[in-house]
Amino acid sequence: MTSRTPRPAGRPEPLPPPRPALSARTWGELAYLGSSWIVDLAAFAYIMVWIYAGALLSLTVVGLPFLAAGLAGIRRVGGWERARARALLGLRVEEPSPLAPTYRGGGFFGWLWNTLKDPVGWRTALFFPVRLVWGLLTFVLLIPSLFVLWPLLPWLARGASQVDRALVRALLSPSDGLERRIAELEAGRVSVVDTSAADLRRIERDLHDGAQARLVSLAMELGLAKEKLLSSPEEAARMVDGAHAEVKLALAELRDLARGIHPAILTDRGLGPALSAVASRCTVPVTVHDELAARPAPAIEGIGYFTVSELLQNVSKHSGATRARVALWRDGDRLLLHVSDDGRGGADATAGSGLAGLAERLAAVDGRLVIVSPAGGPTTVTAGLPWRDRT
Repeated sequence: MTSRTPRPAGRPEPLPPPRPALSARTWGELAYLGSSWIVDLAAFAYIMVWIYAGALLSLTVVGLPFLAAGLAGIRRVGGWERARARALLGLRVEEPSPLAPTYRGGGFFGWLWNTLKDPVGWRTALFFPVRLVWGLLTFVLLIPSLFVLWPLLPWLARGASQVDRALVRALLSPSDGLERRIAELEAGRVSVVDTSAADLRRIERDLHDGAQARLVSLAMELGLAKEKLLSSPEEAARMVDGAHAEVKLALAELRDLARGIHPAILTDRGLGPALSAVASRCTVPVTVHDELAARPAPAIEGIGYFTVSELLQNVSKHSGATRARVALWRDGDRLLLHVSDDGRGGADATAGSGLAGLAERLAAVDGRLVIVSPAGGPTTVTAGLPWRDRT
């Protein structure tokens, strides 16, 4: 039996070993849980005032704009809440796509319509009342835990904050990318509308400056020839010959214009023969490999035709290539169009070139454009379009 060594008088008892400090993650979760009810209460008051005032104003002309403005504000509050969840809970939630008018120059009514049908704003308006109940409950249970259940506090904070994480994911995050996809399709529709308007302006300009001008000149020439028919038959004959040449030029211009709208060979024989005809007019020798066993829908054929036509124009104008190749085939539910050349390369769809517009037009119909063009070449461009059978 050993005797205990007596402690010198006046020396204090040694301190107990320190308890492990809470981790930074736990402190963040506690801060989130402790402050959520304040955020939820303020947001809930905002939502109640917004709904009540909107109901009172619904019979006036400012009712819908007031509801839209309030919903836009709720959407912004949801963005702040996502930022708070990232900072305190470490929860990474994608930001939903911003609102955009349904058409270019939509103005006030475009903003009003898009805001009122915004699913992000409405789900955010649902989030705060639902979370308010949970936030008050966790705050009431959290205070006693700080003193009574200190050793279990990290697990309690983690379990309670998991409910908050689930609510944020369910109501504040884009639902499986649906909102983002809707925004992409709306942007694609804007691109299609703009492209169609530009094509109509181009056709009008070509008709006005080309064939129409020639036909006006032809009418004047024939009028003068008619006047000289009796007095100077030889001169009248020369004027008729000149008018005949003008007719040929006008017909050629109209034929080219019609080919630019929708070539007859595309309608009659399909995409492969139509692209072979385009390739024959290219300044660079082009080989065409057509592996299509069936024809897609006319709309898809038209988009594929003009896509390859524009790519071959780029080959002629900018590539400096000595040869090019076009291949088209079906891969499952996609139509693939491949254009390659041995030119200088450096093609870039992000540099504001025609390739950017081409990529936008393809995206509008759920298509994709993939460009591989290192400096020095070669360049390969693959366009993918959804396959739709002919009806």
